Amino acid sequence: MLVRFWGTRGSLPVAPRARVIEDKLTNALMRASGRSFADEAAARAFINDELSFGEGHTYGGATTCLELEGADDSFFILDMGSGLRELGNDAFRRIAQQGRSRTYNFFMSHLHWDHIMGFPFFGPAFDPGAHIIIHSGHADCEAALRRQQEEISFPVAFDWLRAKIEFKVLTPGETHVVDGVEVELMPQDHSHVSYAWKFRKDGKTLVFSTDAEHRMEDIEDKEAFETFFDKADLVICDTMYSLAESITLKADWGHSSNVMAVNLCHGAGVKKLALFHHEPTSSDADIDNLFDETVRYEALNRKDRTPLEIVCSYDSLELEI
Repeated sequence: MLVRFWGTRGSLPVAPRARVIEDKLTNALMRASGRSFADEAAARAFINDELSFGEGHTYGGATTCLELEGADDSFFILDMGSGLRELGNDAFRRIAQQGRSRTYNFFMSHLHWDHIMGFPFFGPAFDPGAHIIIHSGHADCEAALRRQQEEISFPVAFDWLRAKIEFKVLTPGETHVVDGVEVELMPQDHSHVSYAWKFRKDGKTLVFSTDAEHRMEDIEDKEAFETFFDKADLVICDTMYSLAESITLKADWGHSSNVMAVNLCHGAGVKKLALFHHEPTSSDADIDNLFDETVRYEALNRKDRTPLEIVCSYDSLELEI
């Protein structure tokens, strides 16, 4: 299975201001210390080998949207954040070039605006030959999507969409098979409830768990999520805050920390953890620091466990599992 990250921010989309780009360029020039580069490849090598990811790139600013390749035929899309617009445009390209199916299976963590705001801009929703199936644990999923396209909020009504659109409410705790992939969902602690999703195919397991608050003292929650994460090849986890933030100023805000993600993945024997749902006020340098802190914490608390590989998600990242 291949996972593509089209949007990795939480709460609202963000974009770097002009001064941020200027600061990045200034820092790179200072780090280059007057050296010249023989060609573009050498310049890129400097960026990739000698600068941190946040110095030479950006984690991006689109809200939650991922794609899973591995289904028998259809597109598998996790959440409808602002990253969905670009995914839709790329889907048109792949359909034209590769003859891909025009069936789109969506799996919704929850219905807060940052996770549905991309749907009115999803090009395939206007394709009369497209078939969109929206899987959710929420019975009010259709109501939420229709409401954001009411005239007071958006100029294009939901009923103007031309794709065939279906809504399916799935039951937590059961295994559902969607286009050759085994799918499970589990409720999480978040306003109006969010759901973690597990996808299994060909012996590989992906868990997508965003917008969930995990507390150090909640043993029942710990045991439940360690069971759900058990031996997953990849867990994409809400790490919006540091531990200090999650237990002080931002306690009960519905999000978790890098430390809790590592603890749960250690307990579950997970192979790889992707830090996800980045705080919108965090700069690229802030996210770099959170990533470095998480890697250090994992190493210090690994004990006799197999090392947990940690990656920090960014818009356009692709991970093979």
